[in-house]
Amino acid sequence: MTETLWPAPVATTPVDATVTIPGSKSVTNRALVLAALADGPGWVRRPLRSRDSRLMADGLRALGVTIEEQVNNDTGGTGGGEAWRVIPAPALRGPASVDVGNAGTVMRFLPPLAVLADGPVHFDGDPRSHERPQHGVIDALRALGARIEDGGRGSFPLTVHGTGALDGGTVQLDASASSQFVSALLLSGARYNNGVEIRHVGGPVPSLPHIRMTVDMLRLAGVQVDAPEDGGEKDVWRVTPGALLGRDLVVEPDLSNAAPFFAAALVTGGRVTVRDWPRHTTQPGDQLRELYTRMGGSCEFTDEGLRFTGGDRIHGIEADLHDVGELTPVIAAVAALADSESHLYGIAHLRLHETDRLAALAKEINGLGGDVSETEDGLRIRPRKLTGGVFHTYEDHRLATAAAVVGLAVPGVQVENVDTTAKTLPDFTAMWDELLTGPVAGG
Repeated sequence: MTETLWPAPVATTPVDATVTIPGSKSVTNRALVLAALADGPGWVRRPLRSRDSRLMADGLRALGVTIEEQVNNDTGGTGGGEAWRVIPAPALRGPASVDVGNAGTVMRFLPPLAVLADGPVHFDGDPRSHERPQHGVIDALRALGARIEDGGRGSFPLTVHGTGALDGGTVQLDASASSQFVSALLLSGARYNNGVEIRHVGGPVPSLPHIRMTVDMLRLAGVQVDAPEDGGEKDVWRVTPGALLGRDLVVEPDLSNAAPFFAAALVTGGRVTVRDWPRHTTQPGDQLRELYTRMGGSCEFTDEGLRFTGGDRIHGIEADLHDVGELTPVIAAVAALADSESHLYGIAHLRLHETDRLAALAKEINGLGGDVSETEDGLRIRPRKLTGGVFHTYEDHRLATAAAVVGLAVPGVQVENVDTTAKTLPDFTAMWDELLTGPVAGG
């Protein structure tokens, strides 16, 4: 099979651009689930329109939820733009079939909702979905009384036999493989007869900020949630049963997707402004401000958003990325271009993401002449002079954006299947080209 290769553009001058980042995937897909479970219609404005969010919307539609896509010029002060009107179904329906693709939020969030359907719901997805951990959700739902057929695999394909209701209650689960196991049960838990109490047993939960995002969004929908960060019991989350409110929600920009654009400022010594960066947010991507500043840049809020400016050198970094694992690929790319060694750790769980991200990053950067080694829970990156070559992406959107960052400084980098960026960042290549030919990227 012939590879489809994208020649990554080389930066010949410092970038100077203003970028509009599409909406957050994490917020969009949580908002869709909450709207589908609400007691009345709601709006999700400025949603991310990507493969992952389309899979979520289509999965909900298969269960009987109406999702109307509209363009609104008058949105009551929200700035207009695209919006999805979500009208909950009187009763979620089965039988139904749902394609989860390779979207972690879809494969984890929809089975706990499907137990409320009035018939069987069959789930399947991309080949990689068969390999990603799903046991936390499956085992927890079974412990709460749900009937699930998975052939003993603990993953896809599987069928949830919905009965229209679930008693819920207390359940133990090991969420050390994915924080989405906890978020998945929290999102639907208020609709269970007795709510849900989740007790994590196992190693540290990765990406805790994503659970905090789930908790905050549930509370905004009128749900009572007890969480550890509010002085509650460690590793225990409780959702009280009750109705969810239909809401009008504006989705923030996806801050994690700003990683390659701010990286361009670091790599070229230029500056990039991301429009509408929130001053207060639960998105883990907000940690880019601190991480990239440690690598040699500086940032400041402006009237337009957040402006990041690169310095004259890139510094290596020692960083625990346990809570922000999705930032690892681009940070590793920047670290490969730094003036000193980097150690990224706390990210063993990345071996279970869209691909084994640690192995892939080491292989691909080393294939360009780099010196990256895997540790038990991360990467050691020793900068070397890199040369051009093919950078494989393994159908992983964050590998593709990492390759583009390397290509800014290394002539001849060719990115295999750059179109995989459509998972969360549609039109990435056009935005990237405009970043270099600016002054304005995105739209």
